[in-house]
Amino acid sequence: MQPIHELLNQIRWDPNFRGGDFEIAFVDHAQPDLRRIPLRQMQFTESRFAFEFVTEDDAVVSIPLHRIREVYRDGKLIWSRPDVSREEK
Repeated sequence: MQPIHELLNQIRWDPNFRGGDFEIAFVDHAQPDLRRIPLRQMQFTESRFAFEFVTEDDAVVSIPLHRIREVYRDGKLIWSRPDVSREEK
Protein backbone atom coordinates (compact mmCIF):
# COMPACT_ATOMS: atom_id res chain seq x y z
CA MET A 1 0.00 0.00 0.00
CA GLN A 2 1.24 3.47 -0.88
CA PRO A 3 1.89 5.64 2.20
CA ILE A 4 -0.53 8.56 2.54
CA HIS A 5 2.18 11.23 2.30
CA GLU A 6 3.29 9.78 -1.06
CA LEU A 7 -0.28 9.73 -2.39
CA LEU A 8 -0.84 13.34 -1.29
CA ASN A 9 2.39 14.39 -3.00
CA GLN A 10 1.33 12.58 -6.17
CA ILE A 11 -2.05 14.34 -6.13
CA ARG A 12 -0.43 17.73 -5.55
CA TRP A 13 2.54 17.51 -7.92
CA ASP A 14 2.02 14.84 -10.62
CA PRO A 15 0.35 16.56 -13.60
CA ASN A 16 -0.75 13.17 -14.97
CA PHE A 17 -2.56 12.25 -11.75
CA ARG A 18 -3.86 15.37 -10.07
CA GLY A 19 -6.87 16.00 -12.29
CA GLY A 20 -10.09 15.32 -10.48
CA ASP A 21 -12.08 16.23 -7.42
CA PHE A 22 -10.34 14.77 -4.35
CA GLU A 23 -11.75 14.36 -0.85
CA ILE A 24 -9.97 13.22 2.28
CA ALA A 25 -11.78 11.25 5.00
CA PHE A 26 -10.23 11.36 8.46
CA VAL A 27 -10.96 10.52 12.07
CA ASP A 28 -12.42 13.52 13.87
CA HIS A 29 -12.65 12.74 17.55
CA ALA A 30 -15.63 15.11 17.86
CA GLN A 31 -17.71 13.03 15.38
CA PRO A 32 -18.66 9.34 15.36
CA ASP A 33 -18.11 8.94 11.60
CA LEU A 34 -15.22 9.84 9.35
CA ARG A 35 -15.17 13.49 8.36
CA ARG A 36 -14.72 14.22 4.65
CA ILE A 37 -13.29 17.46 3.33
CA PRO A 38 -12.28 18.51 -0.17
CA LEU A 39 -8.54 18.43 -0.77
CA ARG A 40 -8.70 22.07 -1.89
CA GLN A 41 -9.60 23.04 1.72
CA MET A 42 -6.42 21.42 3.04
CA GLN A 43 -3.32 23.46 3.73
CA PHE A 44 -0.05 21.61 3.96
CA THR A 45 2.34 22.70 6.69
CA GLU A 46 6.12 22.56 6.82
CA SER A 47 5.70 19.34 8.78
CA ARG A 48 5.14 16.37 6.54
CA PHE A 49 3.17 14.72 9.35
CA ALA A 50 0.06 16.93 9.39
CA PHE A 51 -2.26 19.14 7.38
CA GLU A 52 -4.48 22.05 8.38
CA PHE A 53 -7.92 23.21 7.37
CA VAL A 54 -10.28 25.99 8.36
CA THR A 55 -13.56 24.95 9.99
CA GLU A 56 -16.97 26.52 9.37
CA ASP A 57 -16.40 28.83 12.37
CA ASP A 58 -12.98 29.96 11.03
CA ALA A 59 -10.86 27.92 13.43
CA VAL A 60 -7.62 26.48 12.02
CA VAL A 61 -7.34 22.78 12.87
CA SER A 62 -4.20 20.68 12.50
CA ILE A 63 -4.78 17.00 11.69
CA PRO A 64 -2.01 14.39 11.79
CA LEU A 65 -1.70 12.41 8.57
CA HIS A 66 -2.09 9.13 10.46
CA ARG A 67 -5.77 10.04 11.07
CA ILE A 68 -6.52 10.00 7.32
CA ARG A 69 -8.46 6.81 6.61
CA GLU A 70 -9.69 7.21 3.01
CA VAL A 71 -9.08 9.24 -0.14
CA TYR A 72 -11.71 9.71 -2.84
CA ARG A 73 -11.30 10.88 -6.42
CA ASP A 74 -14.46 12.01 -8.21
CA GLY A 75 -16.50 10.22 -5.53
CA LYS A 76 -14.69 6.87 -5.89
CA LEU A 77 -12.54 5.40 -3.13
CA ILE A 78 -8.93 5.22 -4.37
CA TRP A 79 -7.05 4.66 -1.09
CA SER A 80 -7.89 3.37 2.36
CA ARG A 81 -5.82 2.64 5.42
CA PRO A 82 -6.00 -0.99 6.55
CA ASP A 83 -7.96 -1.53 9.75
CA VAL A 84 -5.20 -2.65 12.09
CA SER A 85 -7.65 -3.80 14.79
CA ARG A 86 -9.22 -6.27 12.36
CA GLU A 87 -5.84 -7.59 11.23
CA GLU A 88 -4.87 -8.41 14.82
CA LYS A 89 -7.90 -10.67 15.38
